[in-house]
Amino acid sequence: MRNIDRLPFIMAGVLFLLAWLLGFPMRAQSAPLGDVKCTLIADAASGKTLYQEGICDQRFSPASTFKVPLSLIGYDAGILTDEHTPTWDYKPEFNAVKRDQKSVDPVIWERDSIIWFSREITRRLGSEKFAGYVSKFNYGNSDVSGNPGKDDGLTRSWVNSSLKITPVEQVAFLRQMLAGKMPVSAKAHEMTRAIIPSFKAGDWAVQGKTGSTRLGEAGKDKRSLGWFVGWAQKDGRQIVFARLVVDTKRTDMPKGLATRAAFLKDLPQLID
Repeated sequence: MRNIDRLPFIMAGVLFLLAWLLGFPMRAQSAPLGDVKCTLIADAASGKTLYQEGICDQRFSPASTFKVPLSLIGYDAGILTDEHTPTWDYKPEFNAVKRDQKSVDPVIWERDSIIWFSREITRRLGSEKFAGYVSKFNYGNSDVSGNPGKDDGLTRSWVNSSLKITPVEQVAFLRQMLAGKMPVSAKAHEMTRAIIPSFKAGDWAVQGKTGSTRLGEAGKDKRSLGWFVGWAQKDGRQIVFARLVVDTKRTDMPKGLATRAAFLKDLPQLID
């Protein structure tokens, strides 16, 4: 009788072991992560979607597009003053690439996407204020904890780390900012709009920020990411947009710059 009583437990153990053995090679041979592409354009005033193509509700690192909310934070906190104040000199401990080893002001920071300038802003804020602003902004998942166990959220969370955002959320954030409805001062809104780089796309006057990063630094993901987010005006009409490209294709320039170039070329055909 005792052997009969044990039989269900023995069978369950055998089935579990078989499932594990069969499942293990299936996991090891999993398919590579797929490409993600999104273009989302909305009316700035009403929020009505004017054009949407691709996967626009999946969160990814904001990379350097985070310089838009960080500008709002910097001006609101009094760390930034105007277009050219402060101007900070480069220091060797910043460990930046050669092109970024120069004096930088807010305009140059946004134009050339200088990460050490971003990190100086967040260091001056401190972890508590930084996290508080991002949470109040309801920016993506609002997670600025950084990489697990590394205590680097203050300087790394937005670069292929814990902070993530969808194209839909990028557009919603930009609409709020353009309407002056973020929980920061009027000056912070005004100055941020002033320092975001400007471009032309046909008859559209465009302002926007790129973002580029490789997603595979901490795992098997071999894809790279390119963002271009911002707003555009033509004939008294204003739109907000987000374009995201995530794939394994190599480009002759950082993927964010390639994404921007493609979007500026496409925009006149996407929206009349």
